[in-house]
Amino acid sequence: MQTRIDELESQRAQQLGQVAEQLKQSHQADRELREITGNLLGALKSNSVRGAWGEAQLRNIVESAGLIEHVDFDTQTSVTGDQGRQRPDMILHLPGGKTLPIDAKVPFTSYILATDANLAGAPDEEARRRNYLAQHVKAVRSHVDALANRAYWKALPGSPDFVVAFIPSESLLSAALEADPTLLDYAFGKRVALASPVALWSVLRTVAFAWQQDLITQDARKLFDLAQELYDRVRVVGEHADKLGRSLENAVGSYNKFVSSLETRVLVTARKFTRLDMSEVIPSPRTLDEGPRSLVAPELVADAVGDGQHPALRADDATPAEDATPAGDAPGTDPRTEQNLTPHE
Repeated sequence: MQTRIDELESQRAQQLGQVAEQLKQSHQADRELREITGNLLGALKSNSVRGAWGEAQLRNIVESAGLIEHVDFDTQTSVTGDQGRQRPDMILHLPGGKTLPIDAKVPFTSYILATDANLAGAPDEEARRRNYLAQHVKAVRSHVDALANRAYWKALPGSPDFVVAFIPSESLLSAALEADPTLLDYAFGKRVALASPVALWSVLRTVAFAWQQDLITQDARKLFDLAQELYDRVRVVGEHADKLGRSLENAVGSYNKFVSSLETRVLVTARKFTRLDMSEVIPSPRTLDEGPRSLVAPELVADAVGDGQHPALRADDATPAEDATPAGDAPGTDPRTEQNLTPHE
């Protein structure tokens, strides 16, 4: 029994030692975290560091929304307006050649002091917290006034008459709105839109979707233009084909008239010479019974609309060979056996 008790005591002492070591490591990690947090807070008290952090947050949100730098947006681009040369943090390109300026603002100092006062929990700390929050609201209003005075939209062609003030933390904006509910109306009156990360991301996703639809619309417009151009060219080719068919019809008609005249006028007299030499027989030339096929598509017929009649129903589309074939030269008749001569014999 004593041996078992000693074993349990040894195990308990070992476990207590492990817990003590873990608590020591936890205190060390907490101390390091406090140091890092203090360093971060100290760094964010600098205006330049806060500005760089706000611009980095703005770039991260814009890129996460699917937009590409130098294509959908530009950073630190100088513009010239009524206030001289200005440089917004970002210029967002919108479909249709439009632009939207965005500036990142980080009112941070008073908000951190208000947060520390709230954590202290002392009775007089609530008044200090409200005082710091009022200073925080005042800092946000000063940023709104500064952006309103710059009036970026006057220096950017195709820009709506407002500027987006990006607050890179939801808590920074919500604390200011909680302390002063009229802050949004004040900013809207100054043509400044206060945007938190969530609100700005939703707007940027909408812009990315608009760009996708604009590309689809441009492709559809190009396809429509190409289809219209192809249709016009097919129509011109159809007119040429219709003219070519008419020319072929005229050529066939002229040829058949030539054959008819040759048979009824020339060969009748020339065959009289065969009585002298029966070994020489002058053959009869063959007429053309088929003509070119007429175009029937209205897009390919030049006068389909002008004369109000389909080309296939025109009276002059009859086969010329049928009209030009003489009644006396019926198929199967040998002209050499004819005894009735023409008056010109």
